[in-house]
Amino acid sequence: MYPSFKALCCFCASVPLQSISVAVAIKGFVADVVSELHYKNEEKIPLEVEFVFPLDADAAVYAFEGLMGETKIEAQIMEKEQAQALYEDRLAMLEASVLFVRDPKSRDIFKCMLGNLPPSGEATLKLCYVQALAPEPDGAVRFVLPVVLNPRYALQGKKQYESHCLFVQDIPRVPERELPYKLSLSATLHSPYGISHVKSNCTLTPLQYATEDHTTAQISLTEGYCLNRDVELLIYYKEVVRKPSLLLEVGKPGADPGSLMGDHVLLLTLYPSPPAPKPGLNTTGEFLFLMDCSSSMSYSTRSNSEATTRIQSAKETLIFLLKSLPLGCYFNIYAFGSSYYSFYRKSVKYTQQTMLESLRGVLDLQANLGGTEILQPLKLTLYTPIFLQVFVFTDGEVSNIDEVIAEVQSHSKSHRCFSFGIGEGTSSYFIGGIAEASGGRAEFIRSKEQMQAKALRSLKCSLQPEVKHIKLEWHLPPGLEAVLLGSSTQAIFAGERCLMYAQICGQQQASRPNIMVGYIHTHSQTFTEKMDFRLEAEENDRLPVHRLAAQAVLKELEETRSTAKQQLVLETSLSSGVLSAQTAYVVVNMERGEPLQAPVEFREIPYPNSTDFPKWGGWGRCPRPPSPLRNSFPKWGGWGRCPRPPPPFGTAFRSGAAGADRKNKGNACKVCNFFFIPSTANESLLLRLVSLQNADGSWSLDANLLSILGLGEVLQTAWTTVLVVLWLHVHFAERSDIWQLLEAKAVGWLHESTGEWPKLAECVKAGNTFLGCDVSAEVFGL
Repeated sequence: MYPSFKALCCFCASVPLQSISVAVAIKGFVADVVSELHYKNEEKIPLEVEFVFPLDADAAVYAFEGLMGETKIEAQIMEKEQAQALYEDRLAMLEASVLFVRDPKSRDIFKCMLGNLPPSGEATLKLCYVQALAPEPDGAVRFVLPVVLNPRYALQGKKQYESHCLFVQDIPRVPERELPYKLSLSATLHSPYGISHVKSNCTLTPLQYATEDHTTAQISLTEGYCLNRDVELLIYYKEVVRKPSLLLEVGKPGADPGSLMGDHVLLLTLYPSPPAPKPGLNTTGEFLFLMDCSSSMSYSTRSNSEATTRIQSAKETLIFLLKSLPLGCYFNIYAFGSSYYSFYRKSVKYTQQTMLESLRGVLDLQANLGGTEILQPLKLTLYTPIFLQVFVFTDGEVSNIDEVIAEVQSHSKSHRCFSFGIGEGTSSYFIGGIAEASGGRAEFIRSKEQMQAKALRSLKCSLQPEVKHIKLEWHLPPGLEAVLLGSSTQAIFAGERCLMYAQICGQQQASRPNIMVGYIHTHSQTFTEKMDFRLEAEENDRLPVHRLAAQAVLKELEETRSTAKQQLVLETSLSSGVLSAQTAYVVVNMERGEPLQAPVEFREIPYPNSTDFPKWGGWGRCPRPPSPLRNSFPKWGGWGRCPRPPPPFGTAFRSGAAGADRKNKGNACKVCNFFFIPSTANESLLLRLVSLQNADGSWSLDANLLSILGLGEVLQTAWTTVLVVLWLHVHFAERSDIWQLLEAKAVGWLHESTGEWPKLAECVKAGNTFLGCDVSAEVFGL
């Protein structure tokens, strides 16, 4: 499946990279990051050292500096070929030098070359970058430090240099416990709204407040962190910020007026809230689900303490999605790897029968299709005149990223792509790229719990109208003009954040301090909001807003192939200092010391094996199919296919058959039960309940359902459905983001099936009494 990686040489203990120290300053929704790499050559020969590492695809790298011995150095940004020639020239002359460059085939992979590090010599290199942070649905601000760097699958039949991300293919790998360097991280947090608490997938020190009003705080990783997972911080402010805001930053002193760096630049944060239609019982449309079934999907999600595999988490999430689809739509499911297949020759109408058939097919999916080759199934699905909602579940370990994004972009008028990067080390460039190219949205998932909520959130967005344009009307003081920077056609969904950058040109002729912005949100109807801000510019030596604006401009320019636009890429990168595909940072130590007396030897910095490889070995193709997932479930089968067709969905399940041999043809079919998991596990209990819902939104009389609810005989489906909805509000209120669409279908079915049934209100009241709860009748539209 994957290429073999060079084994780490015997000098592993002498790898010169000793530590990585990261300092993060998070102010509101912007993170400014300084990453220090500390090297020491403990060998008796001079070294050239190569270190490859990931960054977020939207990060704007804007500075590179450090110490070589006692000499402070600052890198220069220049055209990439010129920088590489200068680096190699100094390397040949045995002079210390550094080269920092981005992988030409992937925006989220970078390489640092340190040349001519003398024996006993030390060097500390500082990399500075800034990125905008996205809020989560619960209001948390999410920062991720990419740490895991997975290999990319090499396409079959292509030359290695044509199909690889150039910087990833030959990185040596070692077990985590043998990694010779450590990582530390400290974060300074600031918000005028006050800092409430911080969550993380890693162990943190207690939150330390620096001010009495809790607007500034510090936190850090505890000692002993292993580089086996990306570091994720969720920062919760005391006030959930869901209102428009504006940050105006003063230009760089000495820069030319009228230039991007010389003028003021503002960052406008919007939360458009157009009237979005509620999901109805019947909705037309077509949904396609592309499931990655490559071998790497059998690996653990790592951040889940139960070591859930990627494919297992994806399958359970697909069950939630299938159960939440609206009646009247069409759908199909594709499994892909080195080969691919679909559940149906063409999309089928969503009914009780097709839903059950598809669920049984989902249960049979395994991570046994070899490598990750998504381009061909994408081509097959996108060539259609019907507007599609495409959901892609993958670990993102592909090498032909640009080709896949280009294919999605070419069909963006006929589909939207909602992508899900599963597991650690997923390429932010790939997952984010295919979503952005089609006006969809991307999610990064490091545990099963995250996956279900995020997938359902994307499904809700897919049911909203397509919105891609915002028109801004500026009312500025006389003499000033606002020029938008970067793309203004980004996809927007109701209630989600939208970032826009603008350069403020000209000189203010009056002292009026206010700036008013009216923005018009267009879809089926015109939607207008107006905002009034004070025109107060802030000074910041690091110019984070200018760097982010430059990154937005570069990103838009790099998507075009015209010669004129590519020249603008080079000019913008050089003037702003933000790294691009055409530029590189190069450092040359001009203070010449003693000439090196030995030839330089090359060292690659190793990366940990970030994935739990299957016992059958390495990155190669399994010589036999993986063991069925049902082996990890109770003996009666769980995930397995029943040897005979299943009974109707509502058929009572005989509890006495749970431990029986599957070969006994007299037993009731276990497929309809899906997951027989002890009721002590709340998440699994919720999944069992969801699996019993009918396609129209109702729950029928079923012994399994009765055992979950703890009820006796129930005679009416409507009564059962009311009880289930009440039960969800009582036991899983905090997970409503997962079952809101299911509830909408259930309530819609109740109203459609019972009409103005006067007993519905009495049923709700009796259900509350029976379950000992007090859920409002408004939940049922009463």
